[in-house]
Amino acid sequence: MSKSTTKSSSTTKVPLTDKDRRKQISIRGLPLLENVASVKKTFNRHLHFTVVKDRNVATNRDYFLSAAYTVRDHLVGRWIRTQQHYYDNDPKRVYYLSLEYYMGRSLSNMMINLGIESELDEALYELGLSIEELEEFEEDAGLGNGGLGRLAACFLDSMATLGIAGYGYGLRYEFGIFQQTIKDGFQCEEPDDWLRYGNPWEIPRPEYQIPVNLYGRVIEQDGKPKWVDTKVIMAMPYDTPVPGFNNNVVNTLRLWSAKAAQKFNFQFFNDGDYLNAVSEQSLAENVTRVLYPNDNYQQGKELRLKQEYFLVAATLSDIIRRYKHSKFGVSSTTRDDFSTFSDK
Repeated sequence: MSKSTTKSSSTTKVPLTDKDRRKQISIRGLPLLENVASVKKTFNRHLHFTVVKDRNVATNRDYFLSAAYTVRDHLVGRWIRTQQHYYDNDPKRVYYLSLEYYMGRSLSNMMINLGIESELDEALYELGLSIEELEEFEEDAGLGNGGLGRLAACFLDSMATLGIAGYGYGLRYEFGIFQQTIKDGFQCEEPDDWLRYGNPWEIPRPEYQIPVNLYGRVIEQDGKPKWVDTKVIMAMPYDTPVPGFNNNVVNTLRLWSAKAAQKFNFQFFNDGDYLNAVSEQSLAENVTRVLYPNDNYQQGKELRLKQEYFLVAATLSDIIRRYKHSKFGVSSTTRDDFSTFSDK
């Protein structure tokens, strides 16, 4: 329950209304989309310097990427400001963990929430392009299987729109929900390689990698239990912005990708054992290879358990890291105890 605070001048601070709370992220000093000409300039800049193409060789997919990067330019400033606001004010945060996030295509949702849909549409029209056609070239981020995954995505949108300091955590599957094809009159399921052209919305955060321990055994050392002989898998985070509707709030969806602690065994390679030289990498990355592996076999059941444990272990470590390095008002310190952990 929030309480009003009294300043030294004996004036009482009025609690923020829901509407005010949603508008408290300042965008002062950030470049805005002033006119269609500035959108065209930004679009062409990304086509030339980010995608590294010109109009003679660019494809519609290149144009989509340029449009996505143009929208992202006007997203990241609000994203950074939002996280700064959370850091300075240290609010109670809401963490949502899910093995599924059916985010779908993001370009249209990003434009609408930022309020720049008409400007981008007109700019592309003047360049001889159609925003509707370009949207079809965005890979569908099908990291969920129906209702549960879509519900998780809606929760994130709602928290951002309500101005809640929310964070989503999940797994960055290499292959999302399967693709359906028809061969010889029968339905066939094939992997959905949704990352083959890259993802313009995600930001890799290798500096926040977290080691996750699996297997091992527990021994007693100095009268205390100790976990030893574990197998370490690195949890690599990728951040995706989640903008609220017309309120400058941009929250974060952090997806974990499993990486090997040691990707390459040079000794095995020199001995001609090329398969074992990269076996550790393959086994580690299997944890986030596919959404819901077949659990009709013991190996599948074990892999599903690994996925669940991997998500929870990496996420809790990240939450604790953020808690210990949060800011108390205007004084910077590090939390040494967890007496207020449940309040933050």
